[in-house]
Amino acid sequence: MTTSPPRSHQATGGLPPLLPGPRRLLKHPRLMHYNRLAALVLLANAVFAWACWPLATPALGHAALANLALAVVVRQQYVINFLFRLATSAPTSWPLRVRWTLGKVYHFGGLHVGGALAGTAWFLTLTITTPSGPLMTVGWALIALLALVIATALPPFRSRHHDQFEKIHRFGGWAALALFWTHTLLSSPGPWEVGVLTVVTFSVALPWLRLRKVDVHLERPSSHVVLARFDHGETPFAGSSTAISRSPLKEWHSFANVPSPGEPGFRLTVSRAGDWTGSFIDDLPAKVWVKGITTAGVANIEVLFTKVVYVATGSGIGPCLPHLLAAQVPSRLVWATRDPRATYGDALVDEILAVQPHALVWDTSRHGKPDMVRLAHDAYREFGAEAVICISNKKLTWQVVHGLERRGIPAYGAIWDS
Repeated sequence: MTTSPPRSHQATGGLPPLLPGPRRLLKHPRLMHYNRLAALVLLANAVFAWACWPLATPALGHAALANLALAVVVRQQYVINFLFRLATSAPTSWPLRVRWTLGKVYHFGGLHVGGALAGTAWFLTLTITTPSGPLMTVGWALIALLALVIATALPPFRSRHHDQFEKIHRFGGWAALALFWTHTLLSSPGPWEVGVLTVVTFSVALPWLRLRKVDVHLERPSSHVVLARFDHGETPFAGSSTAISRSPLKEWHSFANVPSPGEPGFRLTVSRAGDWTGSFIDDLPAKVWVKGITTAGVANIEVLFTKVVYVATGSGIGPCLPHLLAAQVPSRLVWATRDPRATYGDALVDEILAVQPHALVWDTSRHGKPDMVRLAHDAYREFGAEAVICISNKKLTWQVVHGLERRGIPAYGAIWDS
């Protein structure tokens, strides 16, 4: 373990040059795969409309239903896990450029956005052409509700009022589904429409059918962190996440599962990052609500590469830890955090060092904040890695990911699309 600024941070020949203009442009955040997928869905709908216009009323309804079904189903946990399993089934013998792209599987939320926007547009067109009556009334009510859900999901509102966004998205989505059923039943539906809506409804309900209140054992090594231990009959796979809540209809928070190899149960690392986590750390509840299916996270793409570097800051060590413990892929850890032993406890730090004896643990209380892009690149080069996975706050994650990608290095990190 390195706890002081290494020479590599001071001078090692610098970062590699930027990619040529056109290739570097494709690495711009606005052109990330999330946005490309959303644009692809919209483009496919535009081509369909251009080729088939004018569309009959049933065709407009089918187009709206198909897109809104895509928006819902692609967020279903079993579907997410299937997409990860499919994308990560590629062997490491495949060309790096192909595996680099497959690693962007966690950008699937672009399909959700594209489907929601296209479905709303198709339903608006259908409602405009609907004669006056109960069907039109329900149609305009649904359009107004969908517009509210979309508007509050836009980044400016979502980032500033995330709790309100979550409630509007949840209750607004349920109400929209009820209105869609009402509209469909008023339209004398066929088996296709009923079948698709049934699948969508089951997809939405399934996580809530697994809602339960379970015991949790909490360890508080410092006022900044709680280690939550669960053992209620499930041992999730490494790299998955679990959503927990103290008020299941109000808000949910997802944390990376940390199962220990050969042991039942799992842990979550909860750091103080707002009112909810602060209250959780201070109150130390004996029980919490859990729901849904454990879901694959970004770091699961590690198996696409022969070696990876994990870059984490603070509690970002939580999502990295299960992969470090499982040691399925050779890895090297770079972790920048304030006074790691005082914050996270000797036991957790020793556990990390036992599986990562060559880790760079940068104590920011002693050495200040490092240049994480340079540290990531130095570890990537020295370890001979094929990719970098960064788990940090939004600003630093994007700095590392895009700072490396525009230099031709595969890099991955959360995109905060939920």
